[in-house]
Amino acid sequence: MKILHLVFHPDLKASRVNRTWKEQLEQSGKIYTSRDMYSEYPDFQIDVEKEQKLLQEHDRIVLQFPMYWWSVTPLLKKWFDDVLQYQFAYGSKGDKLSGKDLQIICSVGGQAKNYNGFHMFASVPELMKPLQLTANLAKMNYAQPLYMFNADACADEEVKKFGEKWVELIDDSRRADGLKYTNEKIHEDLIDVYQQLGMD
Repeated sequence: MKILHLVFHPDLKASRVNRTWKEQLEQSGKIYTSRDMYSEYPDFQIDVEKEQKLLQEHDRIVLQFPMYWWSVTPLLKKWFDDVLQYQFAYGSKGDKLSGKDLQIICSVGGQAKNYNGFHMFASVPELMKPLQLTANLAKMNYAQPLYMFNADACADEEVKKFGEKWVELIDDSRRADGLKYTNEKIHEDLIDVYQQLGMD
């Protein structure tokens, strides 16, 4: 599996969380191509042909970013607008991304209680819905998003622990089928609980 890892952080060098995760993923040897997109396009002038070529050359597309005002960062939004063109990502002949996996990795600054989906709040999966719909339109496989709450205040060790988890999951082929993967994980977790209780 060839994995394309695109990091959309406005200042990755100053980032504690996203920089750590990028380094961990790169050092794992599981990533085929990893790029700091704000460094690549400081003027926001995206090389559409280059980006489309890279997308076609890889099997799993990983988009990593910090959540900005309950959404993606500005460059990532522009990347979607510029790169995922009609008759490339969608349309009668727009099948260039069909069958590829889309994996989201997101750092969330707020606490989990502020993303419970109740009343004035929304859950992270709800906020990621536009990305899921984009994947659906492009006929991509939308993997269950990976994210961490309290990213602005958590301990360094916790950041590294989450990064280790992302490394473990990043090339899991089962993640291409989100519903099947979730059901399998629920089943595995139940078996673990039963075994711990001596009920196997």
